[in-house]
Amino acid sequence: MTTMIREVYEALKEVGASDEKAAAAAEAIQAVREEDRLRHIEERLTRIEGRIVLLQWMLGFNLAISMAVLFKLLV
Repeated sequence: MTTMIREVYEALKEVGASDEKAAAAAEAIQAVREEDRLRHIEERLTRIEGRIVLLQWMLGFNLAISMAVLFKLLV
């Protein structure tokens, strides 16, 4: 059995839902919460990957300019 939100389960039981229906509803809500958390983590990782790509381009450009300046000074 997957994890479920105990408060939701107890509230549904209190209003008269059967054990099976209350457990299924609580598990469904927990599953949605977990999916939402994973989606949030995935979005953050995507933004971090974008920043890393930008930093790589900036480093490459800086290296190329520095080498060009050094070449001009030495030649």
